[in-house]
Amino acid sequence: MKTHTLAALALVLSCMLAACGGSTTTSSTTTTDSVKAVPLAPVSLASVTPSPDFQGATITVGTVKTVHVDGKDSTKVTFNFDVKGYELKMQTTDNGTKMCNNSDKGQHIHFILDNGPYKALYEPTNEVTLANNTEHYLVAFLSRSYHESIKSKGAAIIWHFKIDEKGNMKKLEDPKTPMITYSRPKGEYTGKDTANVLLDFYVWNCELGAAGYKVKADIANEDRSTQTLSATIDKWAPNFIQNLGTGKCKVTLTLIDKDGKQVDGPMTTVSREFTLKAQ
Repeated sequence: MKTHTLAALALVLSCMLAACGGSTTTSSTTTTDSVKAVPLAPVSLASVTPSPDFQGATITVGTVKTVHVDGKDSTKVTFNFDVKGYELKMQTTDNGTKMCNNSDKGQHIHFILDNGPYKALYEPTNEVTLANNTEHYLVAFLSRSYHESIKSKGAAIIWHFKIDEKGNMKKLEDPKTPMITYSRPKGEYTGKDTANVLLDFYVWNCELGAAGYKVKADIANEDRSTQTLSATIDKWAPNFIQNLGTGKCKVTLTLIDKDGKQVDGPMTTVSREFTLKAQ
């Protein structure tokens, strides 16, 4: 009698275990399939609220020193800038209301060589090592603490020069053709700084909106194929890129003429990659 009872109990337990196992597998699959990605709003450009004006602020090249690098075909070049009417390392007064990335070190200079990523200078000097027998374009301009460039007359310089085969610097004629210099976005943004990503650049030897000159901005999140924007800008002013999401992103700026074609000459198009992270 006991044998039959134990056999019956074993059969019941076996059925219960089999049923439980099947139920768990089905539940897990259903839960995974029910997770949906939240779609993002379309990428857009928004005007930046007016920023403090710094009329009269100027930057000029003061002294330039060159030193040959021993054992190498290159030269160390030290630029010393004269800044007037502008206080470096001070926080721009409206930095708390701009709602974008801000430098805790304050106002600074954007030092840009050959349209590469800028170096922020909180002191008016910078040293670079350059190969001999090379030609370069230096752009330097005053920047607010939240990286927005100052666009008033005298707040920027462009310096065309060459390092000859002996390591001597030769100042060349500054360009006369229209050019564009990339500034922001740059680097990595996290958290709340991804909501308003500053798009800023410098234009030279032309006025946007006049004679048909415009800037074409191609913006893309390379990790989210749906988050792209191609916009034409006919006013020299900063914008916020919004709704780009998170991931590896890219901006390409191209200076175009009245026919929508890229302007001929040096430094008329430039691309930069940057990263947006949730945390």
